Amino acid sequence: MFLTKNNKILWGRMALGALVTAALVASGILWFDKPVFLFMRQFDCAAWSILGKITDGKVWIIASFIAVLVFCARKCVKTDCEFLVNKKHRGVWAYIRNLFANMRTNNAFLIFCSVLSAGLIANVLKYCIGRARPVFFEALDMTGFFPPATEWAFRSMPSGHATVGFAGLVMIGMLAPKYKPLTWTFAIIIGFSRVAMGVHWPSDVIFGAFIGMVVADIVKGTLLKK
Repeated sequence: MFLTKNNKILWGRMALGALVTAALVASGILWFDKPVFLFMRQFDCAAWSILGKITDGKVWIIASFIAVLVFCARKCVKTDCEFLVNKKHRGVWAYIRNLFANMRTNNAFLIFCSVLSAGLIANVLKYCIGRARPVFFEALDMTGFFPPATEWAFRSMPSGHATVGFAGLVMIGMLAPKYKPLTWTFAIIIGFSRVAMGVHWPSDVIFGAFIGMVVADIVKGTLLKK
């Protein structure tokens, strides 16, 4: 979204996107969060809970990390591994350098870096923002911000599922463009489900989605920079 075909980051477009997102998030907090949330709550179902467990940030990170390990193992098998029997330090070091040079452009590694970075950023922001989850609105008609937040109930913004989901799925869409409509649709469904389940406000999802997109673009633009 904010990259050229040569993986150059379009900082101007990204800044404009940040301004639009900030306006949407502010509008949500001040105006449309409550009515949109109440409307979307009508679509809650058991399937969203299953989807939430599958698309949890930890699942993304673990799955992509395993894929990276598989790549490393396959690389070791396909590459000349004489250093395993040759104890010369230079041979080991040369292999490690070669492995990381290849890993930098590996799809699984790009996805792993994207979801890990997005997850870390989301958790820091949750702690600093401290927004109360909609459960307080439904039970006590209460909303607000209570930073710093260490408990789940006050870690609503941004949506972690939306942040990590968009980071991973946008990256997959960039690496496999023919699947981009599918990945974007799935990412939007994840965001929708978080509001329908009553665990996030719409603006939480919008904020998280933007962070995920930006992280995916920056990771790809940095590691595949020409």
